[in-house]
Amino acid sequence: MTRYPRNMTGYGATPPDPQWPGGAKIAISLVLNYEEGGENSVLHGDAASEAFLSDIAGAAPWPGQRHWNMESIYDYGARAGFWRLHRLFNGRGLPVTVYGVASALARSPEQVAAMQAADWEIASHGLKWVEHKDMPEEAERAAIAGAIALHTQVTGSPPRGWYTGRCSVNTVRLVAETGQIDWISDTYDDDLPHWMEFGTRDQLILPYTLEANDMRFATAPGYTTGQQFFEYLRDAFDVLYAEGGAGAAKMMSIGLHCRLIGRPGKIAGLMRFLDYAQSHEGVWFARRQDIAAHWAKVSPHTRRARPSAMAHADFVAKFGGIYEHSDWVAARAHGLELGPAHDSATGLANAMARAFRSATQAERLAVLRAHPDLAGKLAAAKRLTADSTREQASAALDALTDAERETFQRLNTDYTTKHGFPFIIAVRDHTKDSILAAFEQRISNDTATEFATACGQVERIAHLRLKDIL
Repeated sequence: MTRYPRNMTGYGATPPDPQWPGGAKIAISLVLNYEEGGENSVLHGDAASEAFLSDIAGAAPWPGQRHWNMESIYDYGARAGFWRLHRLFNGRGLPVTVYGVASALARSPEQVAAMQAADWEIASHGLKWVEHKDMPEEAERAAIAGAIALHTQVTGSPPRGWYTGRCSVNTVRLVAETGQIDWISDTYDDDLPHWMEFGTRDQLILPYTLEANDMRFATAPGYTTGQQFFEYLRDAFDVLYAEGGAGAAKMMSIGLHCRLIGRPGKIAGLMRFLDYAQSHEGVWFARRQDIAAHWAKVSPHTRRARPSAMAHADFVAKFGGIYEHSDWVAARAHGLELGPAHDSATGLANAMARAFRSATQAERLAVLRAHPDLAGKLAAAKRLTADSTREQASAALDALTDAERETFQRLNTDYTTKHGFPFIIAVRDHTKDSILAAFEQRISNDTATEFATACGQVERIAHLRLKDIL
């Protein structure tokens, strides 16, 4: 048995209505990453200088040395870029979420005071702006605890939101396990918030973005002008706004960095976008903490038994009857690579169909022969399974006239004599008359054709039964 943890199903074809306040068609989250003073530097005890997200083309770490040019670019973000953005957002009355690196915040008390005076949300961006992918789990757990402690000292309260950015495969779980964080944004997997389960913790996830993000000014392929940034943000807004107008509202995150978008030629594109978005009705600009609180209210998490997480015995006990008197199908399906994709009726039906399709001809024939005749002797004796009883009743096969019953019995006998297994059809897809018509048509088919048809109908019946359960 193997389990595949990635969830590539999400909300599927029918995402929930987020019911944004005021009936907004889109929620926009402006995120300002404050990393200046928290980046790699020998001054900070790191082995080398920073090399990530700057205007220095082809930047590389300088082991054991300060990189004066790199430091000065980060300094620009704190000295000039931050204040330019502060004036822009305050002047427009726009709410902002700050992803604050704790050590950077500690080195920027005036900027922190300005954030708090503007009522910006200050979420945690980790202890230092460094790579986490190779951190041992205990070291990362300690870094998370250190970030929360330092953040609390600097701002006066612990963070309620979290985004590491340069995270490891353990980051989201470790942050969730603290039990202190209302929302985590270290995913890029949706246009709406969603929940993840970690042990007993139900963790709200607010997906972030790496494309509606000014980091593309410092990466390839990326933006080279503010106009390009504006055009991308406008196009993303237009699509999401139209979806919201059609009843499928979404969330749009915009990622910003003081040292990047804070430059005059780049911020011009952001200004154009804000002009554009603010010219539309039904746009909710919100801090991430406000989006999280709203989502927790309108879409609280509900735990349920997930098939992919069930023990073998529990799985077979629950789903063993899906294939008529053939619990081996469920047993084999349990041994497949199941995951969140198989926790729905459609997903689990596919896994069970795979187990059925990969069985021997004799095994599949036995499944066909396990099915009862339609309106046959077992039905008359009330010896059908509960599922079969309900299914046959759905097409009124439990209320036949004497003439209809005689017709069914004759067709049952003729069909079974010719093909060696009973006539099988997903009766819930039919009426009594269409079942009889199919019976009359299919009885003349060759047995190979009917075997394949009957197997397909068995799979369809299984899918319908799983929909009843899941």
